[in-house]
Amino acid sequence: MEKIAIFTLVIGIMLYLYRKLNRLSRLSYLQNYRFHPSLYKKVQKRYPHLNDEQVALVFTALRDYFQLCNQAGNKMVSMPSQVVDVAWHEFILFTRSYKEFCTRALGRFMHHTPTEAMKTPTLAQDGIKRAWKLSCAREKINPTAPDTLPLLFAIDTQLNIEDGYRYLLDCTNPASPMYANGYCASHIGCSSGCSGDCGNNSDSGGGCGGD
Repeated sequence: MEKIAIFTLVIGIMLYLYRKLNRLSRLSYLQNYRFHPSLYKKVQKRYPHLNDEQVALVFTALRDYFQLCNQAGNKMVSMPSQVVDVAWHEFILFTRSYKEFCTRALGRFMHHTPTEAMKTPTLAQDGIKRAWKLSCAREKINPTAPDTLPLLFAIDTQLNIEDGYRYLLDCTNPASPMYANGYCASHIGCSSGCSGDCGNNSDSGGGCGGD
């Protein structure tokens, strides 16, 4: 009986170490992955007002998104940014590279699911809440009282993306920029009891999701 207990303990430790090493390997691969230069050109073609440095920031944000998906495991994470979503779309078109990337960086193939194709109406909202909380944790921001926006939630406004998503820090002040046309960032992380008005657009925001 004692031998069985020791054997079980050893197997448990080995399994734990294997999973940890596997996780570290994926993290290292993701952090050091170089996106193909043609992807940068495709994003710049879609948004010609972006300079090289700004396009590079888009792919930094895309890397951040994949990091969030890695943290979330098999739970869906919605995409908070339009310009980063475009970069993701272009990456997917490199089918072999994208498949290999998913396997090595995420340990699974990550599908791209439009909001309207999700299984339930609340799935996208759950996904954007998850993206918000993980992004805030990653950048050490208080999710319910943020003093700044995580990159994925700020980048569309920062880069002046015309069809992008806009998120507000101050949701109670009608004089705030984009009050009537933005999403209320600090409300995304609240499950209930959040005060303040988000203006005319009180949805959680975000677009497609990865699962």
